[in-house]
Amino acid sequence: MKIIEETPYRYRIEQEGAMRVPGIVYATKSLLPDERNDMALTQVANVATLPGIVRASFAMPDIHWGYGFPIGGVAATDVDDGGVVSPGGVGFDISCGVRLLVARDLARERLEPSLRAVMDHLDHAIPRGVGTKGVWRVRDRATLEGVLSGGAQYAVQQGHGVPEDLQRCEDGGVLAGADVAAVSGRAIERGLDQVGSLGSGNHFLEIQAVDRVYDAAVATGMGLTEGAVCVMIHTGSRGLGHQICTDHVRQMEAAMARYGITVPDRQLACAPVESPEGQAYLGAMAAAANYGRANRQLLTEAARRVFEAHTATTLDVLYDVSHNLAKIEQHPVDGETRTLCVHRKGATRSLPPHHPDLPADLAEVGQPVLIPGTMGTASYVLVGVGDNPAFFSTAHGAGRLQSRHAAARGTNADVVRRDLEHRGILVRGSSRRGIAEEKPEAYKDIDEVIEASDRAGLARKVVRLIPLGVVKG
Repeated sequence: MKIIEETPYRYRIEQEGAMRVPGIVYATKSLLPDERNDMALTQVANVATLPGIVRASFAMPDIHWGYGFPIGGVAATDVDDGGVVSPGGVGFDISCGVRLLVARDLARERLEPSLRAVMDHLDHAIPRGVGTKGVWRVRDRATLEGVLSGGAQYAVQQGHGVPEDLQRCEDGGVLAGADVAAVSGRAIERGLDQVGSLGSGNHFLEIQAVDRVYDAAVATGMGLTEGAVCVMIHTGSRGLGHQICTDHVRQMEAAMARYGITVPDRQLACAPVESPEGQAYLGAMAAAANYGRANRQLLTEAARRVFEAHTATTLDVLYDVSHNLAKIEQHPVDGETRTLCVHRKGATRSLPPHHPDLPADLAEVGQPVLIPGTMGTASYVLVGVGDNPAFFSTAHGAGRLQSRHAAARGTNADVVRRDLEHRGILVRGSSRRGIAEEKPEAYKDIDEVIEASDRAGLARKVVRLIPLGVVKG
């Protein structure tokens, strides 16, 4: 594999063999994966072989090894030219994403005396961990089908939030095209009890404060000033999304020969977007996306109840965006507007000012881009820019350096928790192993990832957020 440094923030994997397009990796030299331990760059090249792929197989600065696609992978296929959809380009946690809430008229200094009490009550109010039941105990299939079809919009209609919440959600809180019939009975069963729960792994709910402002005009327009208190929620579609991915990977594996498709890695199983298998997956994926959006809406309400009780303030939605989706979008390719299936796997949509998909009150500034760090490190709000070549995409987080197993080996969770508390960060975890797996050292430097995203022209920095308290899945 031949890799060329085009700029200090952009690397090119030359097109060779079965690759239909080159690979483009946005990173610094120190952020590039070590191919001896992380085959993510090989995965970038493998993705470049997919039928119908256009422009390039892209990778974001937080790139690391994933299922089929690298995490941090972006690829668009031309729907009208045999373009495929691949569940590996979305991942198992469909519509895993980030929601940022801003506390109305609450500065860090005013929160600090009650921070410990707020964290203790969030500890009880936020369900998390493997198999945990959610805030909304959905008991019947009809209600769950409402969630799958209506997402956060349906949750609000059922009394879980206010209509204003939806104005700051990607797609208004509901992804069109959900097909409940394409969701298996096993996926339905797994989803019934988990609406309004964090899950495990790197998912979290975090109290944060604005630490640094890079663009005062944009930040002020978003309600972000130095010292402002925020709550960030990072979770997805739980077991339902995982089951949908599992089901449809199997279906596509069985179908590929019928369409004459071969892939270098079976984890890239795919089918043409317009095939019955492709349409079934997209319909089921949209249903899982709506589940993930409703999930974050329910957790928003749980956090609001705690803040209203203990700080006498409420939480307003700044934005909610997914980072594991395949979406049908219009983009120019070789001077012609084409209908593309844009896969973003561990990558965040980053729309520029005046994009038609933006809410009216964000049209002048662009889409808020929410990029969390890991437990104990900073998170960032950026904004989309107009000349982003990666189909308006950027990084979604810090990116792992160590596997969960490697991070937990020899790590004392009590020491991690104590060290973070000495730094003024309260941790409420669901398990000792989960805390060990998510220690800050297991991830890349989030500040470097953000700098690379900014310098590469993927998004522009607005504010830096620091953690005050973390509720861990």
